[in-house]
Amino acid sequence: MVAFLISTISIGVVFLYGCVGEILTEKSGNLNLGIPGIMSVGAAGGCLGVSLYMGGLSDTADANYFLVILSAVLMSALFSAALGAVYSFLTVSLRCNQNVTGLTVTTFGVGLTTFMMESVVDRSRLSAASTLIKLNLPFAESLGVVGEVFFSHGIFVYLAIVIAIVCGWILNRTRIGLNLRAVGENPAAADAAGINVTRYKYVPTCVGSVIAGLGGMFYIMDRSGGMWGYGVEAIGWLAVALVIFALWRPIVSILGSFVFGAL
Repeated sequence: MVAFLISTISIGVVFLYGCVGEILTEKSGNLNLGIPGIMSVGAAGGCLGVSLYMGGLSDTADANYFLVILSAVLMSALFSAALGAVYSFLTVSLRCNQNVTGLTVTTFGVGLTTFMMESVVDRSRLSAASTLIKLNLPFAESLGVVGEVFFSHGIFVYLAIVIAIVCGWILNRTRIGLNLRAVGENPAAADAAGINVTRYKYVPTCVGSVIAGLGGMFYIMDRSGGMWGYGVEAIGWLAVALVIFALWRPIVSILGSFVFGAL
């Protein structure tokens, strides 16, 4: 049961990243079916950043924990934000069909990821970096079973929960969240009220893409121990479904993601 709960949290966090990223996008009025592709590209970008950093070391044992984290996050964010910006440009500026564009982004993202992981990324370097990324909290062992279940995870597990809470607070408690919801529900009225509709569609979509991309990176570098497979796209589709299950609420998505993870 302990192993089951640990695994539930681990896989559930992947869903959580994708779900929160999609919620931000949908709150702006965009149904981004490109999330699976964006999560895939985020994974490839993170792996590329880690492999470049690790490749510059004479010995992987000399790797610095914070630099490994930084290289993974920055490159994952760069790749996923770029693909999110492409989606935004096509759907917001050029007014292309959102469903067709999203499916195209997913197809492109998965294909690009496959190429990068097979031909560009040095996958032999990922395992050592994954060991660092998966380091648990220092006091986990002293808390017995509770520590083993809830505190034996890497930093990205807790980052996902923090991101979900912050996004929920922004959407429901701030002027930015109010404007964003207004743009998503009635862009014409929001425009008449002086809200920059284009900006409120571009920024949340790109930020949501970065969050989703971190989920893909987490799946490879933490959950899978640096081993690449074809599971990121499938999890991306489940994350889109989780948005509906969580009623478009980031806080509820925390619980929903762990339910999905357990199932």
